[in-house]
Amino acid sequence: MDVSDLNDVLGSVRTFIRNEVVPLEEQIDERDEIPASIVAQCKEMGLYGFTIGEEYGGLGLSATEEVQLAFELGWTTPALRSLFGTNNGIAGHVLLEGGTEEQKKAWLPRLASGEVTASFGLTEADAGSDPSSLTTTARRDGSDWVLNGSKRYITNSPVADVIMVFAKTNPDAPGNRGISTFLVPKDTPGLSVGPKDHKMGQFGAWTADVYLDDVRVPANAVVGGEEGIDNGFLIAAKCLAHGRLHIAAVCVGMAQRLVHETVEYAKTREQGGKPIARFQLIQGLVADSVTDTYAGRALVMETARAFDAGTDKIAGPSAAKYFCSEMVGRVADRAVQVHGGAGYMRGVAVERFFRDARLFRIYEGTSQIQQVIIARDALGKAARG
Repeated sequence: MDVSDLNDVLGSVRTFIRNEVVPLEEQIDERDEIPASIVAQCKEMGLYGFTIGEEYGGLGLSATEEVQLAFELGWTTPALRSLFGTNNGIAGHVLLEGGTEEQKKAWLPRLASGEVTASFGLTEADAGSDPSSLTTTARRDGSDWVLNGSKRYITNSPVADVIMVFAKTNPDAPGNRGISTFLVPKDTPGLSVGPKDHKMGQFGAWTADVYLDDVRVPANAVVGGEEGIDNGFLIAAKCLAHGRLHIAAVCVGMAQRLVHETVEYAKTREQGGKPIARFQLIQGLVADSVTDTYAGRALVMETARAFDAGTDKIAGPSAAKYFCSEMVGRVADRAVQVHGGAGYMRGVAVERFFRDARLFRIYEGTSQIQQVIIARDALGKAARG
């Protein structure tokens, strides 16, 4: 995208978030719902398809451009990004990374417009960071596939129109092999979605369990067609790597907002007749958060450039996600500390962000999984025995 066009997009999103969404943050948190008017504006602005190519109706942002947009999205409640995050991220990228041209033409324009919402059905009760332990199965029955199993904590599943379901097609295959991905429309008989999860934070972003009871889909539901059979883990790995870079950028945006809230409070809150901004111990907390945010932003930008160049699509995204998700937790903690008792009260932005930030260290690969990926990339075969 041309620089001026990108700046126009970023400026429009920045204005929308700060003028339209930020005033509604507390309402979104209390009601656990994004207002329909905000959803409609997101669709109009093209936010449901910013990573999807222009040939399919999206904005076609590169990774370097996308992370700059994610910095803006991180300024407000993560529930906003979650509205369209699966379409642009882990679910939409299933098609971008592994879909046939026919599948891309059938689904990507609808994802990009927001007509359709997609979910990424990988996680199970006993299979999160390690897909090799998937218990959801897909068996061939004539020209169809029959799926059985369940998925847990699936983002947007209560409103999804299609779910990208990962299932074992070859139960005898070792490790991460023998996994395939299926396009399963939500109205397919046998597919059901449980009640919305009641989470610690990120209210307005809906997750729920998904159940598959003899769900029958045609052969063309396999992502990638016949060549996609048993290729599901590779697709998932590519989608998650991209998603980790995006999440890292969102964490930076959230850290920027937390620094803003911290600085503004320190300037106006008084103790002993003077603003607490004059106290060096407060200044130290602010300095650490500013430095953390600078470091996270620089890491994300460098990682995005390498991702676009194709020189690092594994360790870099993991390192960025690991550092930035841990970093925003530290920044949120300091923000609460500077606010004192007020920071522990509902209705104060830093209290809400403190709850929201905690999840980033868990989803799309826990911090511990990122450590394993980073270390194995550095150590090579020596780390695998």
